[in-house]
Amino acid sequence: MKIKSILPVVILLAFVGLSGVLMNARQAPEKIAVEPPSLLVDIATANRQPVEFSISSQGTVGARTQTSLMAEASGQIIEVSEAFVSGGFFNTGDVLVRIDPRNYQSAVKRARANVAKAETLLAKESALAGYAKEDYKRLLKLKPGTGPASALTLRKPQLLEAVAELQFAEAELEKAEGDLDRTVIRAPYMGMVLEKRADVGQFVNMGSALATTVAVDVAEIRLPVTQRDLAFLDISKIRRGDPLPVVVSAELGGTNFTWQGQITRSEGVFDTTSRVLYLVAQIQDPYQLLSESEAIPLLIGTYVSAEITGRSGGDLFLIPRHSLHRGKTLWLVVDQQQIQPKDVSIVRSDESFYYIDGGIPEGAQYCVTPLDKPLPGQKVRVNG
Repeated sequence: MKIKSILPVVILLAFVGLSGVLMNARQAPEKIAVEPPSLLVDIATANRQPVEFSISSQGTVGARTQTSLMAEASGQIIEVSEAFVSGGFFNTGDVLVRIDPRNYQSAVKRARANVAKAETLLAKESALAGYAKEDYKRLLKLKPGTGPASALTLRKPQLLEAVAELQFAEAELEKAEGDLDRTVIRAPYMGMVLEKRADVGQFVNMGSALATTVAVDVAEIRLPVTQRDLAFLDISKIRRGDPLPVVVSAELGGTNFTWQGQITRSEGVFDTTSRVLYLVAQIQDPYQLLSESEAIPLLIGTYVSAEITGRSGGDLFLIPRHSLHRGKTLWLVVDQQQIQPKDVSIVRSDESFYYIDGGIPEGAQYCVTPLDKPLPGQKVRVNG
C-alpha cells in the first residue's frame, strides 16, 4: 500500500527532472538584426527658374455696343434689307428698313411752297421799305422842318415780320426733310442683327422697336478677379493706357481654340456680393469680317476661359502641389537616403504648383511622391 501511494509522486518528480534536463540542453535562438522598412519614392531637384505669373478667369463673350433700333417715323414698312434677319451682318450706313415716305414727301412739298411764299413776301416788303425811304427823302426836300420818320413810316416792322416768316418757313422745311430722311433706317455701325422685331407690311409708330443690333468690330468679356489674385497683376499699366495681354480659349466641337486679346480697363469697384473685381477684355474683329483669315470666329455668348499675363515673380522654385505635406512642409532627401522635413515660404499657388521663394537650398533633392505619415530620418528608396 505504501508503494502504490508513493509511485505517482516518484513519476511526477522524474518528469520534472527530465524537463529541467531538456530545457538546459536547448540552444539559444540566433538573433538577426532587421532593418526598418524604406519607402519607394520619386525625387526631383529643386532649382530656381524665372516665373511670370498668369491669372485664370472665366467669362461670357458680349458686345461692346448693343442698340435697340427704333422707328423715328410712323408708317408702314415697305422694304427691309436682306441683312435684316437675326444673325445678319451689315456695314455702317447700310439701309436696313424703309417706311412709306409719301406723307412725308407731301409735307416737304408744302414746306417748300411756304418758303417760296415767304421769300416773295420778304421781297415785296423789302421793295415797299425802299419806296417808303425814298418818299421820306422827297418829303424832307419839300418840307425841311419835318421831324424824323418813325419805324412804321419806313415799314421796318413789316420787313422784320417778313424775315421772321421766311425763317419759320425754312425751319419747317428743314424739319419736313428730316422727317422724310428718317423714313429710311440706316445702320449706325458695322454690326449684326441680334433680334428682329418688325417686318414688311407692319405699321409702326414713332418709337416702335424694330430690332436689337450689336457691333461686331470689338467683343468684350467681363473677367472676375479675386482680391488675392489682383496682387499679381499690374493694374497701374491699364490706368496708364497700357493694356495687359490675355489669351481666351473655348472648346468647340471637341477642339480647343484660342484668341488673343487685351485687358483695356477695369470696372473700378469690387462686387459687394462675390468680392471680385471685373476686368474687361477686348477681342478685335471677333467674327473675322475684316480679315481674310480662316480662323474660327468668337461668337457672342460663348463661355470662355482666360489667362491674363501678370507680374514677373523673379526666380522661384516650382514645386508640384502634391509634393508638399499639409501644404507647407517639403521632405528633403539628405545623406544616406534619409528624409528630413523643411518648412518653405510660399509666394503663390495654383492648380498645379506651389511657387516658393525660400526655405530650401538650391539643388536640394526632395520627395515628389506624397508621403503618408512620414518620420524624420526615415530611409527611402529612389524609384528608378
